[in-house]
Amino acid sequence: MKPSLIRHAFFHLLYPHNCIGCGSDVISDENFLCLECINDLPYTHYEMHAGNPVEKIFWGRIPVTAAMSEFYFSKKSIVQNFIHELKYNGNKDAAQYFGNLMGKSLSQSNRFNIDAIVPLPLFEKKEKTRGYNQAEILCNGISEILSKPVIRKNVIRKVHTETQTKKHRTERWKNVEKTFQVLNDSLLEGKNILLVDDVITTGATIEACGAEILKIKNVKLHIASLAIATK
Repeated sequence: MKPSLIRHAFFHLLYPHNCIGCGSDVISDENFLCLECINDLPYTHYEMHAGNPVEKIFWGRIPVTAAMSEFYFSKKSIVQNFIHELKYNGNKDAAQYFGNLMGKSLSQSNRFNIDAIVPLPLFEKKEKTRGYNQAEILCNGISEILSKPVIRKNVIRKVHTETQTKKHRTERWKNVEKTFQVLNDSLLEGKNILLVDDVITTGATIEACGAEILKIKNVKLHIASLAIATK
C-alpha cells in the first residue's frame, strides 16, 4: 500500500468521517452524505409551486407571500438523522452545506424575490448552551448562494418555551404566543423577508415569529425550512 494511503487510513481511524445520513464510512472527506443518501434525499420541490403544503399551513393564519421546505421529514429517516446532527452534534459545516442546497433551490424559483434573510431565533440562554443557532447557520448557507444579507439578533425570542414535540396545534400556539420581539423595525421595514427554520411541523412557532415581523410597515413575509414533517 502506498504511504499516502496508509496515512489516510490511519487518519480516518483516528478521526472517522461518516455519512450523517446513514453512518456509512464509504464517503469522501469533503462530503457529508454518501452517494446512496444523496440519491435518496426526499426533495419536495415546493419552491416551484404556489399553494404547496407548506403555504397551506399558514392559510387563514398569517399572510405569507411564498413558502417552501427543502425535504420531507419522517421518523427514522436520513433527514431526521442529519437534522439531529445539525441541532445536537455541533456540525456547523453540515448546516452550511444544507443551507447552500436551500439557496440553490430558492434561486431556481421566481417566487422568492427576497431582500433579507432572518433566522428563527433561539432563546438566548439556549443558544449559549448549544453554542449556535442552527437556523442562523442555514441562513448563512442560503446567503452564500443568493447574495442577500442575514439580519441577526434583531428578531429575538423573549422567553424560554417548553418543548413543542408532544403538543397539538392549539397548545403549540399558546406556548409561543407573545414569545418573539423585533428590536429595530427600520432594519426590516419595506423589505421582502425570508424567515428560516430547520423543521416545520404545525407551523405554530414560525407563525408566531412571522406575525411579529408582519407588524412592520410594508413587509412581505416568505418562509423556508430545511424540512417539513410528514404525518
